[in-house]
Amino acid sequence: MLGIIIGVASVITMLAIGQGSKRSIQGQISEMGSNMLSIDPGMGMMGGVRQDPSSMQTLKYADYQSIVNQCHFISDATPVVNASGQAIYGGNNAPTSLTGVNPDFLTIRKFSIDEGEMFSLQNSKELAKVCVIGHTIDSTLFPAGTDPVGKVIRFKNTPFRVIGVLTEKGYSMGQDQDNIILAPYATVQKRILAITYLNSIMVSATSEKVADSAKQEIEDILRTNHHLGANQDDDFSVRSQKDLITMITSTSDLMTILLAAIAGISLFVGGIGIMNIMYVSVTERTREIGLRMSIGARGIDILMQFLIEAVLLSVTGGIIGVIVGVGASLMVHSLFSWPIYIQWYTVFLSFAVCTATGIFFGWYPARKAASLDPIEAIRYE
Repeated sequence: MLGIIIGVASVITMLAIGQGSKRSIQGQISEMGSNMLSIDPGMGMMGGVRQDPSSMQTLKYADYQSIVNQCHFISDATPVVNASGQAIYGGNNAPTSLTGVNPDFLTIRKFSIDEGEMFSLQNSKELAKVCVIGHTIDSTLFPAGTDPVGKVIRFKNTPFRVIGVLTEKGYSMGQDQDNIILAPYATVQKRILAITYLNSIMVSATSEKVADSAKQEIEDILRTNHHLGANQDDDFSVRSQKDLITMITSTSDLMTILLAAIAGISLFVGGIGIMNIMYVSVTERTREIGLRMSIGARGIDILMQFLIEAVLLSVTGGIIGVIVGVGASLMVHSLFSWPIYIQWYTVFLSFAVCTATGIFFGWYPARKAASLDPIEAIRYE
């Protein structure tokens, strides 16, 4: 029974961890904005060589304006430019990224202002050196609990006045969402990076149902803007959260199946163990079998006797395994804070597999017992 117990417990625990991880990742992606679409420079071909997106300059501010003016399925949009560097205040510094956006960024990424206020579109037109900082930057640059609003920090020797602090969001997909500084995109684009193109464009579809329609419309608008022929590849890429969820879900499902298959080997080994034990049992009870058959027991009676024994061993092991598996899953969640999700159909499935294992591996020894010759069985030593 120990093999069955370990097998069932392993399958339930592995599936619970796998499903829990998948749901946790899906939840984190949804927190980033389930309607969000990200438009990035595509991996186009140049001289037969595929280009890296970071080196391409195919997205312009005119593309952002066209999307805002012509797309019917979006509610918010923002150009995005990024710069990496050190943020400094007094003797404190923090490695971070300065992200140039417009106020719609908060709605698209589901951020909110905890203190102060968000900068305006007018700030961007004026190339104002103002910023909004995340909680991590706040605690790093102002460890004494000083109110950062109104203070001036420096990023790449450029002063920025802090006008707001974002509400804490924590980690998502292993990334600290609070280690961020937001500033007007034109300020970052011209004063920090000195570039004329955009690193990306973020938009939010009016609803999750029309995300695919919004994606198709954006692709058509950008192909027209970039004068791409019917046979030319896109020099941009449009990705929705749905695409990301689908990709991660398929990967997670594959890993869960792999873990369950590895755990299922224990069930198979447990089944072989039951077959061997029942085979030994038949051998040790050969005289008993002969005696029963000599006083009228039929082959089917002997078959059922040993088959029921094998099934009871499997089912009992399965019940104990289910209890151990559920307990182990809860313990993993309690001790390591790993997300788990126990799907009860996996419990019933594991239980059904136990019964099938008992029948499958118990049938051969039982059939061997039922086919013994009574006279030879009684003479067996």
